[in-house]
Amino acid sequence: MCTCCSDSKKPSFIVTLWAFMLCFIVRSPAQGEVLVIGSNLPIIAAPGDDVILPCHLEPTFDVQGLTVEWSKPDLKPDPLGRLSRVEYVHLYRDRQEVPDMKMASYFRRTELFMDDMKHGNISLKILNVSEEDNGRYRCFIPKLRSRVKSAVVELVVDPNNTKNLTTDRPLHPKILQTPNPQDTTPRNSESPTVQLSSASFPFERYF
Repeated sequence: MCTCCSDSKKPSFIVTLWAFMLCFIVRSPAQGEVLVIGSNLPIIAAPGDDVILPCHLEPTFDVQGLTVEWSKPDLKPDPLGRLSRVEYVHLYRDRQEVPDMKMASYFRRTELFMDDMKHGNISLKILNVSEEDNGRYRCFIPKLRSRVKSAVVELVVDPNNTKNLTTDRPLHPKILQTPNPQDTTPRNSESPTVQLSSASFPFERYF
């Protein structure tokens, strides 16, 4: 084999290997980096339910001193509305809720679990949901020093679902048993539908 031909292929191979390694480094989360984690499954509820949209930081991180924004990214603001530029479903800033910056339809219907924010829990509770609440919700921490500052959770309010029981506080993850979406075995003669309300939500990796 010609030595010159073999040598000419080495630079090309080195460049390809370097590009692959650089891509891997850029896309891989840095060790110890705090990430915002949502839910890969849609949250299914019935009209009138109180639901929890799960979102937390991993590893555990105190967010009490940071701004937390919940919004609906697919919702276009009304250009005729007085607060047409405000798209917040819930806004937490300076260690308190900012009700003046939230959408009117969510006034007095949303809350964070304030005592659990020191553990990285930024889940949002929405009271008395209706079909108008359907859609994607985005939890975002703008000043978090991370490349993953937000997560999206989808809410599906289905009138064909029966109303779920609710609770005022999130259950401890070690006690909580979230339905397995791959388990199709009916329980108590009910259809095998994953229903996640404030009585059950996928937050098992919280601690």
